[in-house]
Amino acid sequence: MKLSILDQAPISKGQTPGAALEASRQLAEVGDKYGYTRFWVAEHHALPNLASSAPEVMLGYIGAHTERIRIGSGAVLLPYYKPYKVAESFNMLATLFKDRVDIGIGRAPGGPAEASEALSDGFLQQVFRMPDLVDELIGYVDKNDELAANPEPPVEPALWMLGTSRKSAAFAAEKGLSYCFGQFMSKEDGKEILEHYRENFIPRKKGQGPQTIMGVSVICAETAEAAYDIARSWLIWQVQQSHGGAEGIPSIEEAKAWELSGEDEEQLKAMQSKMIIGNPEEVVAALDRIQKETDVDEFMIITITFSPEDKRDSYRYIAETLHKK
Repeated sequence: MKLSILDQAPISKGQTPGAALEASRQLAEVGDKYGYTRFWVAEHHALPNLASSAPEVMLGYIGAHTERIRIGSGAVLLPYYKPYKVAESFNMLATLFKDRVDIGIGRAPGGPAEASEALSDGFLQQVFRMPDLVDELIGYVDKNDELAANPEPPVEPALWMLGTSRKSAAFAAEKGLSYCFGQFMSKEDGKEILEHYRENFIPRKKGQGPQTIMGVSVICAETAEAAYDIARSWLIWQVQQSHGGAEGIPSIEEAKAWELSGEDEEQLKAMQSKMIIGNPEEVVAALDRIQKETDVDEFMIITITFSPEDKRDSYRYIAETLHKK
């Protein structure tokens, strides 16, 4: 079973953005040490509790502090950018960190409408142009365009499409892109969507086959009780954000003391039902069950905690338990 890490550089209450980004770097080092396949950095804009607004910048820092783990965007929000510039940025990363770079592509706004306006003169129009933007990017990355995106790396970055629906899976299959399905953000049936992708995949290169990742939300601790306590910080943070008053991820103590309305309780239960929470054996068993059900190639795990140490431990527990199997 292949495991990877998706990091949003969330900011805990009382933590600075700089400390959150340093925690991301430390987490990447844990992933590198414990055999995780990839470390992807998310892109968000004008969200005060998330520090990662420029994945291509952060990836240079992460790459310099790791040795073998693949590094990539989860995702570059392509409607905001010219494909040529994206190809240049990631070709440069692939030149520095040979055969370790992924370009994950997405089309979500990643923030409020005001940020979309500031980033692009016509975000929605660019979303409609997504097929053309992807074709342009493929041309530059695969070196099929007369215009070179320098520097040309010895091994080009791997292209991935990120999505949460059958539509994104069909698009990835049509374009010959590897596909990452964000189960943690979707109400859709991951098994059916991944099957649809594999059945309709059209290789864009000789010998290329479909590759799949499933993004899942996981909290793992030494005991299940501790895992549920740690998870409550993230769950209450989501409830607080729905009320418009979140200052950062609350501590476990603050989360336990937070008073929930009946509606809040329902929201919390719905979110918790989409997560994998437990001790290492329980978490690995759940991942194993999902893999057997969906035949997914790899899991991209997102873990959000108040304590950076709890987050690092969560990934470590999972890797150590998996390696014992």
